[in-house]
Amino acid sequence: QVQLVESGGGLVQAGGSLRLSCAASGRTFSISVMGWFRQAPGKEREFIAAIRWSGGSTTFADSVKGRFTISRDNAKNTVDLQMNSLKPEDTAVYYCVAGLIGRAGYDYWGQGTQVTVSS
Repeated sequence: QVQLVESGGGLVQAGGSLRLSCAASGRTFSISVMGWFRQAPGKEREFIAAIRWSGGSTTFADSVKGRFTISRDNAKNTVDLQMNSLKPEDTAVYYCVAGLIGRAGYDYWGQGTQVTVSS
């Protein structure tokens, strides 16, 4: 089992920045990828970004490219999502996710943290 705990959400004005952090615990040696999804009210859950645990390659949704960055600290088992130039449409609950070695998709999800961007 892997446990994920997010932190760093909150309220920010449009154009501002927030940094989300996710701490993984448990069987972290089995993690191959970590990332972030978000879900706005009345909308489908949306992939935002991911980073490979080995090598650090990253993937971003088109909607956040150039504004969001993702980084990891393997020693601390943390993944951060730096969000810049925030827009009201970025308002959502943001979920940290983890995928395991040898498996497709994401097996573990955090409880979510609210990000609200005011216009």
